[in-house]
Amino acid sequence: MAIMYYEKDCDLGALKGKTVAVIGYGSQGHAHALNAKESGLNVIVGLYEGSKSWKKAESSGLTVKVAAEAAKAADFIILLINDEKQAKLYQESIKPALKAGKTLAFAHGFNIHFGQIIPPGDVNVVMIAPKGPGHTVREQYKNGAGVPCLIAVHQDATGDAKRLALAYAAAIGGARAGVLETTFKEETETDLFGEQAVLCGGVSALMKCGFEVLVEAGYQPESAYFEVMHEMKLIIDLVNRGGLQFMRYSISDTAEYGDYTAGPKVITADTKNAMRAILKDIQTGKFAREWILENQVNRPYFNRMRVIEAAHPIEKVGAELRSMMGWLEKPQEK
Repeated sequence: MAIMYYEKDCDLGALKGKTVAVIGYGSQGHAHALNAKESGLNVIVGLYEGSKSWKKAESSGLTVKVAAEAAKAADFIILLINDEKQAKLYQESIKPALKAGKTLAFAHGFNIHFGQIIPPGDVNVVMIAPKGPGHTVREQYKNGAGVPCLIAVHQDATGDAKRLALAYAAAIGGARAGVLETTFKEETETDLFGEQAVLCGGVSALMKCGFEVLVEAGYQPESAYFEVMHEMKLIIDLVNRGGLQFMRYSISDTAEYGDYTAGPKVITADTKNAMRAILKDIQTGKFAREWILENQVNRPYFNRMRVIEAAHPIEKVGAELRSMMGWLEKPQEK
């Protein structure tokens, strides 16, 4: 059984008297900066000159500097910009500021694990990865709760890198829910696999396919949307609350029987083999190389797929229906 750490196991004092630089103020960045500040830490935000987030961060009471100055002033630096932008920013603004004994932190292991960032040996390198979107990290914290976190230590130059990582996890609210220790390798590979095969790629493809099958069979697109996309959240909320057994307890016996009989017909041995191939591409670095190259040539496939996917009928029907659901929370910008 894995060991989980909670607030009682974390010493927030490990970061007292130190300056924490949160580099980036998007979905994760704004949550980390505000939560850590409200936990009593000395936080500064690092952005590029002219960033649209500059005034937003200042209006929340945060001190903002350009990334290089923030990194220079900080003892604990956490990079929270997009994976594909981190290596360039690191070389230009972070690396020159890394003095012996400082801590460089990440919320995802991609750049360390795949060798895009190679820090000097005299600094701590740690990871604190909330298992949820930044807006959820912020909302849970404000509600007195938290989002579970993973922590990992890649380099322990000062002998207390894990203590610092746990302190930061507590500062952003993660220790309220539980903190699991892992490695950069495990977090990176499992995170990418989960996103691609299940949470984003798998679920998105499943919902679109179900929608298309119903519409092609002559059913109303609105009915199809409700059945295969809108209700997905209701089912996942049940799973999140009590696992698959609780979900099955909460639905009708008819639905539960259909779960048992139809599920294996949709997710077959071929599906599992495809998942194994996806995992292999992640483990060997093939996916990372493709993604890095895609960014180097200005994202032609990525940008084309954004346009194509936005035009899918399920998106048009969904937007019209959601516009009539006044109780739904409106999407927030990153």
